[in-house]
Amino acid sequence: MPVGLVIMKWDERVGTTVLARYPDEVNVAEKTLMQVYSTHEYTGEPGMVSLMVGSINIASYYTGPEVGIYILLLLGLDDDPDAYEGGMADISRQILTNLEDDAFKNLVPSLFQRVSVYPKLTPEQALAFTYQDEVKQVILNRLRDEGVLTKSELLVWLKDVYRRGFIDIDAIVTELIKKDLIKEASVKGMPSELLFLINDLFISRIPPVNLYKNPASSGLPANLAEDYKFEITKFFHDYVPEQEDNLKLIDLLIEPQIYETLKLLRIAIVTRDDIEKLKKKGVEDVDGVLKNLWTMKMIHVLQDDAGNEYYALITDFIIERAFPKYQLSVIKEEYGKKSKSSKVLVEYLNILESSFKEKAAEEKKASEEQKVPKKKKSKEIKAEA
Repeated sequence: MPVGLVIMKWDERVGTTVLARYPDEVNVAEKTLMQVYSTHEYTGEPGMVSLMVGSINIASYYTGPEVGIYILLLLGLDDDPDAYEGGMADISRQILTNLEDDAFKNLVPSLFQRVSVYPKLTPEQALAFTYQDEVKQVILNRLRDEGVLTKSELLVWLKDVYRRGFIDIDAIVTELIKKDLIKEASVKGMPSELLFLINDLFISRIPPVNLYKNPASSGLPANLAEDYKFEITKFFHDYVPEQEDNLKLIDLLIEPQIYETLKLLRIAIVTRDDIEKLKKKGVEDVDGVLKNLWTMKMIHVLQDDAGNEYYALITDFIIERAFPKYQLSVIKEEYGKKSKSSKVLVEYLNILESSFKEKAAEEKKASEEQKVPKKKKSKEIKAEA
């Protein structure tokens, strides 16, 4: 588990200068800071390096010579620095966009918390984390329109869009590949590697179906069941997915305290005492969590005749990968306009076909694996008999 975050800058006259640290008691020796600087100088490239200095395990991210910021995440001895690379790239952009008037200093505690949970994110949190990143959003939006881009073209475009920001294209592409959203491949005759969209993201509110089907078995008094169902129906009667709403919900999803509460609310309709028990799991600000969920119209509070309050989810949220079937139309349009090489478009069709088959095979395997334990259990019972 990370123990601290240090942000430093290199100055030719005075050497290393610490700009911010969290927590305040974190102290890194000048000799260690110099070793971090020297390691980045040796590689000569922006991005992350990991090093062990004595008993200190460090993941360090360098933003490049234009700004010259070094972000040091101090880790436990057993932590894997590579597991934090995506998170480090993410917070580096937030720091760089808030350099003016040292505005980033107020963000350091939240940035530390953000990068600390990165390796432990659930699959849906990891996708939410990815889509919350503005740079990844604009990349996905452009790939939705065109399907495929050269890596060099994308970098030039991003530098034009973010004139003052640092763009670590390799780290961004690596993250999108890890999330199975894009694939990188080469085509003979093209000036650089090509990036293909192989999965899009489906993002929307959804009804809490299991709770709706039988609220009484989920903890709600039977006489309140119809009121609860009415609230869900009323909400979704006029609901239309919107980008602004989705982004606000994503912000909630990656907050550890809110997510822990959401996990409980997904399986049960609970009282305040039930939620208070989540303090053992790190939900310290119960009032703040409930206020956020209420403001975002995710929960409703029902009261029985005795005045007991029940907190119930009226809208859940889903973010998952979805095969971009619509890209077949995009490919057809690009071919008609001759805006992309036929070889590139044929390669894209092959990649989409391969991706679709792989996904189908994975789903079939997962379905078969779910059936296996039941068969084993049946055999064990017969053997015992």
